[in-house]
Amino acid sequence: MSSSLMSNLIQNQAKKFGNHVALKHRNYETGTWDSVSWNKFAEIVAAVSNSLIELGVGVQENIGVFSQNMPENLYTDYGAYGVRAVTIPFYATNSETQIHYILDEASVRFLFVGEQLQYEVACKVMSLGTSLKKIIIYDKRVRKLPQDRNSIYFDEFLQLGATRPHQAEVDRRTEESSPEDIANILYTSGTTGESKGVMLRHSCYEAALEAHHKRFPDLGPKDVVMNFLPYTHVFERAWTYWCISEGCTMAVNLHPTDIQQSLREVHPTCMCSVPRFWEKVYHGVNDLLNETSGVKKAVMLDAIRVGKEYNIRYVRRGKSAPLFLRLRYRLYEKMVYSLLRKRLGLERGRFFPTAGAAIPPAVQEFVLGVGINMIAGYGLTESLATVSCETDYDHVIGSVGRVMPHVQVKIGENNEILLKGASITHGYYKKEALTKAAFTSDGWFRTGDAGYIKDGHLFLTERLKDLFKTSNGKYIAPQSIESKLVVDRFIDQITIIADGRKFVSALIVPNFELIEKYAKDKGIAYASMEDLVKQERIHQLFTSHIDTLQQQFAHYEQIKKFTLLPHPFRMEKGELTHTMKIKRSVVEENYADEIAAMYAE
Repeated sequence: MSSSLMSNLIQNQAKKFGNHVALKHRNYETGTWDSVSWNKFAEIVAAVSNSLIELGVGVQENIGVFSQNMPENLYTDYGAYGVRAVTIPFYATNSETQIHYILDEASVRFLFVGEQLQYEVACKVMSLGTSLKKIIIYDKRVRKLPQDRNSIYFDEFLQLGATRPHQAEVDRRTEESSPEDIANILYTSGTTGESKGVMLRHSCYEAALEAHHKRFPDLGPKDVVMNFLPYTHVFERAWTYWCISEGCTMAVNLHPTDIQQSLREVHPTCMCSVPRFWEKVYHGVNDLLNETSGVKKAVMLDAIRVGKEYNIRYVRRGKSAPLFLRLRYRLYEKMVYSLLRKRLGLERGRFFPTAGAAIPPAVQEFVLGVGINMIAGYGLTESLATVSCETDYDHVIGSVGRVMPHVQVKIGENNEILLKGASITHGYYKKEALTKAAFTSDGWFRTGDAGYIKDGHLFLTERLKDLFKTSNGKYIAPQSIESKLVVDRFIDQITIIADGRKFVSALIVPNFELIEKYAKDKGIAYASMEDLVKQERIHQLFTSHIDTLQQQFAHYEQIKKFTLLPHPFRMEKGELTHTMKIKRSVVEENYADEIAAMYAE
């Protein structure tokens, strides 16, 4: 049996690309971007492998990585694969309780941490008496606690293997590595249910990498790829591994709040993202339009209309546009589209896969219309991300593209999407009952998502677990309603309430900047945001916008009451996943009083 691809991937890439740039990352002390060559990447990975042996890490032993995106994440991953260890990534914002649960279940002895916050959480967990024996700190600026005798900095860790004292053992393990080895255990942070560890073998990655290469053969060393989503999330992880396997330069964005600045500094050609990112771009442009008037506004609106017709009706469907339309598009490309993309830092952009939630059609049409090649896709942690995706000239608005060549899809009972294929997980870590329940008797994985296939394109309809049934017996698909309402520029976040209720209601987080501007323009006095969202004229504003948007809904789907919230849903309160999806059960619990008031007689 051949060794696993990722166990020596970086060493092989170094032989191919040498001193070409493999990684870039912001240096916060100098304000510049530091580069790491493929040779240096390989050197560090080899040191990590040797250092892990020095610490006594065994074959298929679980090690933890608790950090925001940093180059060190990648060094640790590939160093671990070289010695057949398993990495378990944590989100940088995971709570002490979550860390403790996973470390305990997975018997983790060695935990790599990023910055001060992660270090201090790790120290608290260690004091509780888990299996954790040593913390390795990435950021040398972290201040160790006076009583800490069990932590070392990453530089110190690398010194353990700098002279490659265990290279013979590393080489032996690499040679003996198998595609059937477990590469990662990714603990889900879904919108419902208990966190569970999805086991992903090296064979899952190998199948996915090969399939993506076949579908998108043009990705390669000429591309600069921005890492935006957390490496912990399967989408960014699989995407990054694929880009590394194709020899791309990876630009690591360390902190999510830096992303706009990073884009304008790096000018990437590619980046994966979630719909929320593009929703903010869409709202930003709409806000600009609403502040513009006269000829300038008319030109911008016409440019958007022309862009949609040109790209969506013709180019993105592989068709040739009429001459007059082509000429108008070229004019607006110089006047509008190119300037917008430059403002975003995407003037070199050519490939932007997007998944993780439903993409509002209006947002998708706008992004494609201005010449940004957003590729809609669909996947799960259990499928190692991509199940289906669009290609450059095969876009159908509302679909999530065609099924990838390494995956089989069929539609089961209740229109549930069922999967088979080489990239599908073989189960959940130490959870046999959950694993058994996740598969049909003939081996198809149950996604929990409903959908259909039309003309070879996969369409999602709802999340079956999220499907609501009103007390009147009517079924409501909340995501469908939310995706159509969130395009309104006054609505920042929304969650639908309907399960077991007599009618549909909603909790709405307004765009605070816009409602404050509206209040100022209309002379509405208020003492605080809590006061402003209760103002009758603000409520009337939202009523009129919602009524307009929901004309397309069936009567029983329409929102009858809503509550405006004075602050956004927060990750630290458990209301959002790490990809900004709303956790309905937590929100309903946290806002039980507000919900009860909407249904009071």
